[in-house]
Amino acid sequence: MVKITKTEKETTFEIIGLHKLWAFKSEIKIPNDHIINAYQDETKIKDWYMAKLIGTNMPYVLNAGTFYQDGGKIFMDVAKKENAIIIELKDENYKQLIIEVEDPLESINLINKK
Repeated sequence: MVKITKTEKETTFEIIGLHKLWAFKSEIKIPNDHIINAYQDETKIKDWYMAKLIGTNMPYVLNAGTFYQDGGKIFMDVAKKENAIIIELKDENYKQLIIEVEDPLESINLINKK
């Protein structure tokens, strides 16, 4: 699971608990002007089988880490698809963050708030 905090200039995505070990990452900081949009769409969370670059891939249980999908790198930390949100990025190492959060609607509103 990921905890999100937002300041005037950047948004921090803090990977919580054991997910840090599985994802090989503890946080990601993204300048707010590099975030295009955040939304929830379970149908766009691809098959659990992806090309893993570094992280943990337990099909239908957990995907955490850096993966290659649809021609670009994504960061994913998801165990429960129903709590996952997708964050589209520009000018970043990752083209998307697909993360599980405690409250998807609240997280989407926080990220999309200008």
